[in-house]
Amino acid sequence: MTVFQVVVGLVPHASPLRPLVPAEQTMFMPVIRQWTTAEVRALIREDRAWPRYELLDGELLVTPAPHWSHQYATLEFAVLLYAFLAQEPIGSALISPADLELKPGTITQPDVFVVPARTTLGHEPQDWPDVRGLLLAIEILSPSSLRNDRVLKRDFYLANSVHEYWIVDVEARVLERWRPAQDTAELLCDTAELAPSSARSSLTIDLPALFDRVEAKVRG
Repeated sequence: MTVFQVVVGLVPHASPLRPLVPAEQTMFMPVIRQWTTAEVRALIREDRAWPRYELLDGELLVTPAPHWSHQYATLEFAVLLYAFLAQEPIGSALISPADLELKPGTITQPDVFVVPARTTLGHEPQDWPDVRGLLLAIEILSPSSLRNDRVLKRDFYLANSVHEYWIVDVEARVLERWRPAQDTAELLCDTAELAPSSARSSLTIDLPALFDRVEAKVRG
């Protein structure tokens, strides 16, 4: 008599144990929608700047209309860059809405950005498809954009021909400067300097004064 038979005999009405047969296991994985540039461009309307639609690695990023402090800060940086580039004609300062496809299959719209005066092909950029790199991209933080600006866009910009990426936190009155060769950001509270290698001079921005102007405009 085997051990199995003894155990069954001791347990009233016991039935033989079923053999362990390997069963196929089904795992349910969430389906993630992969968007295309054509689908995202179909959402973008020329008569409305918001919401803003962007596309990174197939993920659709939707940014609602920001607070006025965001817009005032955007204009402050744009005006300073515009004046600097009028003296140093190495590029053009622009603000979104935009349709940048720095990498095929992506769409980005930085709050403020500087397009080089010459493309990689050696001619003046005439339209969005001509832009394949930026001298500078600036994003003004909003509560809804923290993850996108500090993680997704940072990694994307630094890997796709953006010489500098600035993240501006108006409430904290600080600017994070990222460059492709750096592992960590420079946290700037006093001044921020833009010194492109193609320029003869540099732009120095007084950050406390800029943030004071933004706060004054918000207070009215």
